[in-house]
Order: sequence, then C-alpha cells, then structure tokens
Amino acid sequence: MFAHFLSGGWKCHQLTPANLASRYEEPDDGLENEEFLPNEGGKKPIRFTDFEGKTSFGMSVFNLGNAIMGSGILGLAYAMANTGILLFWFLLTAVAALSSYSIHLLLKSSGIVGIRAYEQLGYRAFGNLGKIAAGTAITLQNIGAMSSYLYIVKSELPLVIQAFLKVEPNSDLWYLNGNYLVIMVSASIILPLALMKQLGYLGYTSGFSLSCMVFFLTAVSWSNTHSGTSSQSLRTQSLFCSGMPSWRTLYVANFPILVSIFGGMSYTIPILAFAFVCHPEVLPIYTELRNPSKKKMQKVSNISILIMYTMYFLAALFGYLTFYGNVEPELLHTYSRIDPYDTLILCVRVAVLTAVTLTVPIVLFPVRRAIQQMIFPTKSFSWLRHIAIALILLTFINMLVIFAPNILGIFGIIGATSAPCLIFIFPAVFYIRIVPKEDEPMNSLPKIMAACFAALGFSFMVMSLSFIIIDWTTGEGLAVGGH
Repeated sequence: MFAHFLSGGWKCHQLTPANLASRYEEPDDGLENEEFLPNEGGKKPIRFTDFEGKTSFGMSVFNLGNAIMGSGILGLAYAMANTGILLFWFLLTAVAALSSYSIHLLLKSSGIVGIRAYEQLGYRAFGNLGKIAAGTAITLQNIGAMSSYLYIVKSELPLVIQAFLKVEPNSDLWYLNGNYLVIMVSASIILPLALMKQLGYLGYTSGFSLSCMVFFLTAVSWSNTHSGTSSQSLRTQSLFCSGMPSWRTLYVANFPILVSIFGGMSYTIPILAFAFVCHPEVLPIYTELRNPSKKKMQKVSNISILIMYTMYFLAALFGYLTFYGNVEPELLHTYSRIDPYDTLILCVRVAVLTAVTLTVPIVLFPVRRAIQQMIFPTKSFSWLRHIAIALILLTFINMLVIFAPNILGIFGIIGATSAPCLIFIFPAVFYIRIVPKEDEPMNSLPKIMAACFAALGFSFMVMSLSFIIIDWTTGEGLAVGGH
C-alpha cells in the first residue's frame, strides 16, 4: 500500500509514464531545464524564485554553513554528557551522513523537473497538499530556529552588558531587560539584512558569523586545557551543595563516559537533528550559485556539512571534558558559573551573540519564500510584499521569544517534528514520486533506499515525540530543560 501510494497511486496528482518520459528528462551538463530556460521570446520571466546565479562557490559554502551552524552548538556538550563520547560521535556521524544523502535526493529531484524551490517540488510530487506541507514544515522549522537564536540574544546580551558596565545583578535598568534588547537587535541589525533582495548578498556576514563560531570553538578548547582547577571546583561544589552524592553521581560528574543510554536521550537526538537542518536553504542557495550544477551544489553541501561536523564534535568534546556531568543545556551558562566577569568568557559571549544574530537573516529568507510560494505563487517580485513579510515574521518571532520557557524546549519540539520531515520524509517521497519509473522502478535499489529513508524519518519523529511527552508527564522534561 505504501509503495503503491508513493509510486503514483494517489489520483489527485498522478504522474503517468508518458508525461514523465516527455517532460522530466535529465538535463545535460548539469544545466536545469523547463522553468530555468528562456521562453519563446528569448527572455525568461523574472520571479522571486528565479535569480541569475552570481554567488561564488566560497560564498555559497559560507551561507550554507551559516544556515547549519547556530545555537545548536551550545547544546551539544550537554547532549554528549547524556550519551557518552562514543555514542555521541556515532549519532553525530549518522545524522551528518543522512543529511548529505537527503540533499542528494533533493538535488536530483530538482534537476529532473527544473525547479529549485522546495515547495514547488512538493507541488510536483503531491499537488497542493505537498506544496502546503513543505511550506508549513519550512516555516515551523525556521521560526523555531530563529526563536532559538533570538532567545540567546535575550538571555546573554543583558549579562554581557552587566559584566562590561559592572552593574548590580538585580538592577532594574531598562538596558538590562532582555525583552527590550532583543527587539532593538531585531530592528537595528536583523531587519536591514533580511531586506536584502538576494540571499547571496549575505555571504560576507555569513563568513564573519562562522569566524565568530571558530573563535568560540578555540576558546572552549583552550579553557579545557587551562582551567582544570576552576572547573573541578565547580563540579565538586555542584555535587555537594545538595547533600552527600552517591558513588555513581561522583563517577558521572568527574569522569568521561563513553556510552550511556540513560538520562536525557529524549532530547539528544532531536538536538542533533536540529543542528544539521539546512535543507530549506539548499535550493535557494542553489538558485543563486554561479554556473550551477547538481554536482557543484552537492560539493558545496558536503564541504559545509563536513566543516560543521568537525566543529560540532570538537566543541561538544572539549565542553564535556571540562565539566563532565555538570554541563548545562546551554554551555555558556556553565562557564559563567566559574567567573561571569572573566575576559575570555565575555569575548566568547560577544562572538556567539554576533554569530547567531547574523544567522537569523539567512534563516528568514526560506520562510519568506515559502510564504510567497503558498500565498502568492504567480506574483513577480514586490518590495512592498518583501518588506511586509519580513516585518510580520520578526514581530511574531520576537513575541514568541519573549514568552518561550527555555532554549532546550525549542530544540526538542522543533527537532522532533519539522526536522524529520525536512531531512528524511519529504526528500525521500518527493524523489520517489518525481523520478520516472522508467528510469528507476519502485523495486530499484535507489527507490528502496529512499522508501527506507522516509520510514526512518517517520520512526524517528514518533520516537522523539514519545520520549518528550513521557518526560513532560513525569516532570523530568522540566528538570532537564532548566537553566
């Protein structure tokens, strides 16, 4: 039944062998066909999804890497504390490899139908329902991502200002109010960048954002080798502040664990999946890539994922080895417990704040594109609509951030719902429906692998949501998510 549904059994948008063979032939030399070729008048119509590619290979790597890299890096040391070093490495490697494979499925589907918009791939595969499903998932996923980034601004920027100005912690000064600060940052920095017409213009800010995260990684590595006494003192203080700890608590908190399947596993896998979601940005970046081809864009994706994979693992490893079982869900809060006025910690906070702030415009572009694809699919570019959607999105996200309970809850819920759809389910089912059966029958190895890939994503979503619901009903989720 499942195979019949994917291979064309759904009658509302059936793709017959005849029209597939005539319309969806593989383009030669990596060039796209249909909507990306000139029309009869010698000119192709300009739409908001159809820009002439002018972005270089390096800038594309920066943009995609910045889309991958975000606030998720701050929760990876906590994830490693819950899984152990080896299990974390295995899960991180698996998610990175699966993300690369799903991008391959997206690019191949895109090349066949000549479309570089995620929502339009959904339309070609399943009609309006597929288009709405893809657009909704992108919107939810990226709103969750932007919320997590701005939540860091809300929680960290007041502490940085307080430390620099030596202000009392309980002061009621307006510029120490995180709600005011996040609105100011959104209006003065994020909104102007989000109003750029093309995503490729943000390549320079993406490169600077990644440089800030490299500094964060360097600082975490340095602190692991030079602050052993203070971190050991923190671990001992944490253990004995609530009474005499058990031998198991002492071991977990003071020695590295290689494999652990207990504790906060319900949040670990969603956090990892959320950390590698870049799929809404892949096709927009592909659209603006200079001299685009599937092979070239796959190379951009693989390099970006490899760089982020390396940075993720090293940041998690050094953060975990510094604090072991006492690492908090947000790593910077753990460092601030040692010395909130330490110069290095303050510089790291500023770097992370800069990085996540500059990531928000990158993530906003696909949401705006999804909204336009769902509501204004035939409209040409309009500055008024371009600006209005950005304003509405940032206003909504600021309201969400002000009332969000904690950053871990955002990671868990969004990672458990939208991420499996965008990484696993949609690329696989779109591939199965779009690739002609004459080229790849349903019983061929590529389509069997794609079907298994979709089933894996569905299983992952059900499992993650089940774990989170269990944690909430037992009260453990609230404890885990606290700061």
